[in-house]
Amino acid sequence: MTTTDTTSRGSTSSSNGLLTVTIASSTHPHGLSANEDDDDLLVDPDDPFNITQTKNAPPQTLKRWRQAAFVLNASRRFRYTLDLKKEEEKEQKKSMIRAHALVIRAALLFRLAGERELVTRSTSVAPTTAGGDYAVGLEQLVSMSKNQNISALQQYGGVKGLSDSLKSDLDKGISGDDVDLSRRKNAFGTNTYPRKKGRSLWRFLWEAWQDLTLIILIIAAAVSLVLGIKTEGLEEGWYDGGSIAFAVLLVIVVTAVSDYRQSLQFQNLNAEKQNIQLEAIRGGRTIKISIFEIVVGDVLPLKIGDQVPADGVLITGHSLAIDESSMTGESKIVHKDQKAPFLMSGCKVADGVGSMLVTSVGINTEWGLLMATISEDTGEETPLQVRLNGVATFIGIVGLTVAAAVLVVLLGRYFSGNTKDLDGKVQFVAGETSISDAVDASIKIFTIAVTIVVVAVPEGLPLAVTLTLAYSMRKMMADKALVRRLSACETMGSATTICSDKTGTLTLNQMTVVEAYVGRKKLNPPDDSSKLHSEVLSLINEGIAQNTTGNIFVPKDGGETEVSGSPTEKAILSWALKLGMNFELIRSSTKIIHVFPFNSEKKRGGVAVKLADSGVHIHWKGAAEIVLGTCTQYLDSDGHRQSIEEEKVKNSRFKL
Repeated sequence: MTTTDTTSRGSTSSSNGLLTVTIASSTHPHGLSANEDDDDLLVDPDDPFNITQTKNAPPQTLKRWRQAAFVLNASRRFRYTLDLKKEEEKEQKKSMIRAHALVIRAALLFRLAGERELVTRSTSVAPTTAGGDYAVGLEQLVSMSKNQNISALQQYGGVKGLSDSLKSDLDKGISGDDVDLSRRKNAFGTNTYPRKKGRSLWRFLWEAWQDLTLIILIIAAAVSLVLGIKTEGLEEGWYDGGSIAFAVLLVIVVTAVSDYRQSLQFQNLNAEKQNIQLEAIRGGRTIKISIFEIVVGDVLPLKIGDQVPADGVLITGHSLAIDESSMTGESKIVHKDQKAPFLMSGCKVADGVGSMLVTSVGINTEWGLLMATISEDTGEETPLQVRLNGVATFIGIVGLTVAAAVLVVLLGRYFSGNTKDLDGKVQFVAGETSISDAVDASIKIFTIAVTIVVVAVPEGLPLAVTLTLAYSMRKMMADKALVRRLSACETMGSATTICSDKTGTLTLNQMTVVEAYVGRKKLNPPDDSSKLHSEVLSLINEGIAQNTTGNIFVPKDGGETEVSGSPTEKAILSWALKLGMNFELIRSSTKIIHVFPFNSEKKRGGVAVKLADSGVHIHWKGAAEIVLGTCTQYLDSDGHRQSIEEEKVKNSRFKL
């Protein structure tokens, strides 16, 4: 019996896994090896990639294969080295930022400790302990947030245990009364940071007189004083030089005072600009507070576009993604959940919604420490000022050139004997004219050149523009128009047409529901509420109550109902209240199990709600053509299912 046996002789591969080569040798049926039958070989034996011969492969072939494997391994190792180097650079950058922040924080805490000690001595109030009236101290919270230590968070019993230690409620927030706020500020600090003081008036005076043109004028004034007093006496000789000196002094003082007042205005404008109003949950109510009023223990809702105002931990979140590039330098979006619950102040909410518990504020956050080291630059020039300064500089250069040419020509004519006095005598004769007369004549010629410079340089032009813009800013402030940049005055002066988008940002930003259609019929609550089927009414109320991030607070004393949220959500919630919606009952009887955040790309957002009977409802909101495009049926006002005509949806003629 003749058998054919094909066995694998070996396998070789590069160590990095990029190249895998299997070398096989077949046994001839008659006992002859394949490499002994040269007639059956169809490949070139000199081919470097001929790997059918395993035992007796040419050295050149093996050498080339080793070189190929070496190159592949080297490239992989080089790439790994680069990746490691990048990671090391990232860690070094983070450590440098943290070290810098720690140094600043230590200095600020040292200064604040001294100030608190003085206040304590003057008011005879006993100093508080590290944690004050709370089960967790300031340093513990700062360390946990800074190091993002999840194990430390678990030691406090998770987010719920931490909120209990801070005497806060994850649903209702802190009480928010004056005593509670004062106690929290004393124990954990305020959400503010020391600002660098602006430049003083003396600083502006020092900078104003250092202008090159003014220096030339000062020199001209000094020379003119000396010459005038020498030639005409003290009583009349000081007029020209004194006039120039007075003009220079006036320009310096007016420029410095104008810049100083502008600096003060910018400081006030920056303070107003940074005083962001945001939502916080206190005493079960969603209220608007200043970012500077946030305290440790506050519960803050987060949505797309918000800036995280303080360090904290995530309470609940649905597809919450944070842009931490302002703190870490990494452009990659970081998703936050219970495994990564720590939020850093200064970061942006890129996607999703959620809520957070504040654990550190002010200089106890890295963002606050970094902001404390940044000084506001108020020396920005407007485009018109830049152009006028360029014109003034050009005219000054031309004036200097002409003055230098006049000086050379007049000196040349004088010393060459081509000038005569009023009596017709030559003013300069070599060997006869005294040195003092020659010096006096040269000084008079120099004074003429300086006069050309003084007349040519339009020093008052940029100053006039600055005064005009500052005056316009004050007038606009009186009309409740906040001017953040001086250049805005010039831009608005050139505007002929102002276009606003659909958000109506030039209005009061208060929206109302004008028309509503249910079951293809117009609905005017509360009169038409009874005309709706109970199932339809229940679904509408459920969708509005759960598919909004706003809130409704009904005072126990029977006061006016408070509606919070974005202008759109406030309008929808107010309309639903007229429809008879019981906001608290709906939110307590149903539970949100997932949120589909709204963004401009998807043009829709929704929630998945679990009912008491374990059923699930999914409510969508967004652009009509997007939402209706996913539907095949709708409920009419009687609760009956009706088919949606696809063509009408595409043509946007369908009212639901």
